[in-house]
Amino acid sequence: MTDLVLYDTAARKKRAFVPADASRVTMYVCGPTVYSTAHIGNFRPPITFDVLFRVLRHRFGADRVVYARNITDVDDKINAAAAKEGVDISVITDRFTKIYREDSAALNILPPDLEPAATAHMAEMIALMEKLVADGFAYAAEGHVLFDVTAYDQYGALSRRSLDDMIAGARVEVAPYKRNPSDFVLWKPSKAGEPVWDSPFGPGRPGWHLECSAMIEKTLGETIDIHGGGADLVFPHHENEIAQSACAHGGKALANYWLHNGFLSIESEKMSKSLGNIVKPNELLSAGIKGEVIRYAMLTGHYRAPLDWNQTLIERAQKSLDRLYGVLRRLKDVKAADVPPTEGVMKALNDDLNTPKALAALFEIAGRANKAETIEAQAEAKGQLLAAGALLGLFESDADAWFGLDDLSEAQKAEIDGLLVQRAEARKDKDFARADAIRDELTAKGVMAEDGPEGTTWRMKG
Repeated sequence: MTDLVLYDTAARKKRAFVPADASRVTMYVCGPTVYSTAHIGNFRPPITFDVLFRVLRHRFGADRVVYARNITDVDDKINAAAAKEGVDISVITDRFTKIYREDSAALNILPPDLEPAATAHMAEMIALMEKLVADGFAYAAEGHVLFDVTAYDQYGALSRRSLDDMIAGARVEVAPYKRNPSDFVLWKPSKAGEPVWDSPFGPGRPGWHLECSAMIEKTLGETIDIHGGGADLVFPHHENEIAQSACAHGGKALANYWLHNGFLSIESEKMSKSLGNIVKPNELLSAGIKGEVIRYAMLTGHYRAPLDWNQTLIERAQKSLDRLYGVLRRLKDVKAADVPPTEGVMKALNDDLNTPKALAALFEIAGRANKAETIEAQAEAKGQLLAAGALLGLFESDADAWFGLDDLSEAQKAEIDGLLVQRAEARKDKDFARADAIRDELTAKGVMAEDGPEGTTWRMKG
């Protein structure tokens, strides 16, 4: 088996992935802050790392991979949303956690093995903070606890920022109790009406960075194999996680591989509420765009590269999946062979999750399926398509259901399939009058047919 090679942000290069313990491969990805419905850009990390999760399970065994993705359920924005509605923060976080899970399922994202919530790990956060203060890496000041960045000589290594530059670049010292402008908050007092927890340093609530370090240690251990997230988290979030975890654990690495996905733009513009161009998965789903189309569209770009979300991208994804599902539908009576993914698919995914090349490999398989003249060859091609789909999170629908044919009887579907075969033969014989007549007959039946390299796909008019 060829090496799985991943681009490590810390090393700034691709590295062969070798877990510390092949019997327990660990991965942590920063999850959502559940104060509102997540937008489409928020789903690029979970789709990216879902593919990696599937690849790791294929490579090492499903029972040997432990994937944790947290829920941040205490935050300024959550507090503001709860105050606006006059409810406890749990009302807000429960509501949007539920929506996030539903949207994830619609996009064929597997649930993580572990889904730790910040509010369930206060004891671990306080213990971590106490250790950092006791060892001289953090200090208490005016009800706050802050990490002293000058106490950790590797601070800035992940993002390649020098501490001198960070301090020089600080515009104002907004918090006079800080020793250094770059010191970051581990604990802070709660404002009136906000959730509050007791601690040896006074009542308050944790800082965002502290939450992830505590949850990683509790769920996966002091050093994990892979830590993932969006490129926007490299600094300061992941930089701060590294600092506090390394200092609390005697200098041990927090993660051996750091992976970050690129940004998603909307129609070539940055997604923002001020521009009014926020797109949410549930809005797309309500508009009739299938979750698998959204997922396929995300996979057309390499995860580390920027990706522009636009109508053309969605339409291309729909047509591509129609072509592939069309092949599966034509082979619906063929029992798929139990075969592994092809070398082309695995070579692409093993090369830093090159999903565009993996998708291209699907069409090579589809081409062979169309040319296959024996049941054995068809069964093998169908099995290879499904095996590749299992790694990419595709082909989880029934082919008839994909084209909206559930309400038709088998006899009706067979009749339409037969007409399409006759039309194809007429076109091959250059009997275009006959071909046009059959197309008119299909149109009268409410059939929308689309010709493509893999044959003709059809669905009923909505």
